[in-house]
Amino acid sequence: MANFATMSVREIQAGLAGKQFSAREVAEDALARIAAVDPQIHAFLEVTEEAAYEQARKVDEAIAEGRLAEMGPLAGVPVAFKDNMNMKGTHTTCSSRMLENYVSPYTATCVAKTIEAGGIPLGKLNMDEFAFGSSTETSAFGITRNPWDLERVPGGSSGGSAAAVAAGLATVTLGSDTGGSIRQPGSFCGIVAVKPAYGTVSRYGVVAFGSSLDQVGPFARSVEDAALALNALAGHDPLDCTSQQLGVDYTANLAEGVAGMKVGIVPAFMQAEGLDGEVRAKVEEAAAKLESLGAELVEVDLPNAQAAMSAYYVLGPCEAFSNLARFDSVRYGYCAEGHKDLGGQYEESRHEGFGPEARRRIMLGSYLLSAGVYDKYYYPAQQVRTLITQDYRRAYESVDVILAPVSPRTAFKFGEISDPTTMYLSDMFTISINIAGNGGMNMPVGLGAESGMPVGVQLIAPQFKDENMLRVAAALETVYGPAPVAPQFAVER
Repeated sequence: MANFATMSVREIQAGLAGKQFSAREVAEDALARIAAVDPQIHAFLEVTEEAAYEQARKVDEAIAEGRLAEMGPLAGVPVAFKDNMNMKGTHTTCSSRMLENYVSPYTATCVAKTIEAGGIPLGKLNMDEFAFGSSTETSAFGITRNPWDLERVPGGSSGGSAAAVAAGLATVTLGSDTGGSIRQPGSFCGIVAVKPAYGTVSRYGVVAFGSSLDQVGPFARSVEDAALALNALAGHDPLDCTSQQLGVDYTANLAEGVAGMKVGIVPAFMQAEGLDGEVRAKVEEAAAKLESLGAELVEVDLPNAQAAMSAYYVLGPCEAFSNLARFDSVRYGYCAEGHKDLGGQYEESRHEGFGPEARRRIMLGSYLLSAGVYDKYYYPAQQVRTLITQDYRRAYESVDVILAPVSPRTAFKFGEISDPTTMYLSDMFTISINIAGNGGMNMPVGLGAESGMPVGVQLIAPQFKDENMLRVAAALETVYGPAPVAPQFAVER
């Protein structure tokens, strides 16, 4: 049987079209691999075997009738979803005790579009609780391990989504990104990870963290696979007023190369305190590769980017506090027993249902939105947001894309970072993109010289010009190759 774990979307579909194997065989192999491998990694919280086989049946019927091309860009491809995305009939826990028993009565648009595009749904993936974290250590249902080194974190909050692709358990997965939660785990696990521009993908049915910051995007092992997934996901949804009708084929310019393109370099990012030397070296190496391929490197200034972290940790907790207010033990969520009054039930249910990091962000948001504090912090944070957005807009007057680090370091060991403030610094290079609403992605560029762990570079596109960063990523892929399955879980083709 073919080795589906290492196959690209095109390879799977070519094999299906040539009747070398069936979609049923793809599904069986993926589910068997999850059963055999995932106990070591814990990427999955729930496996949807019945849904996988049902979708495989539909794909095989289409093949028999000569309609495979009509099934969509992900036809016959194993896919899986972060557990903050509703899928009817499955648990959607956000990796929190608060929603441990919640079963989705409907399906999120991003999940529905992935399945409508022919994807074979394998299940729901682990994450940091309510997407609060950078390591998947805050999940109430156990940590997820990095397939490249099981003693290290996969990143977060979409750690399960990244680990599943890196271990060859799924070809494409979906994650969400509020401040770096797609790009950072993509870098830690050595795979392609795309956070599109805000409004590219519908957020309907995705449990909200920061409504003005959240965006859904794909993980894959090649740029083309990620672009095909984005083709399936992008577009206006009447159920999400922020979603846009773009009409872009994200695969169209992947082979054009970077000759004539201008790539921005931000000196302040490259000289930032805390940036590890092995990461800086890889970013510099990638820049040199792009220059050798015909791109022009241009220094650009983002003078207000240093304030992004401060603004984010005002705006994010405020929006989180508002969004999590619905989990009150009456309408939604865990309900503590033994209380005679509603106030006591509410207080104890939220204390027991939310983990420490969730409680920390709720308390911070509550304080920041309180009388006398709101004007002091929230308004200035919004003003900083405007300044950062303007900075990016000016930068893109002279460049087509910006190249930067993703994370200041490679994947760290479990328990190595216990201080929340230090953990927050994992997103120091990614947060400003969410604040401005631009698209950003991780492109793997090999292993760090000291750690031997994957390193990624961040490509940042002008708003609603994500095809620019994908084009540059595709050029880098001609140098570094598609992302491999982590060696410990690789199998011969």
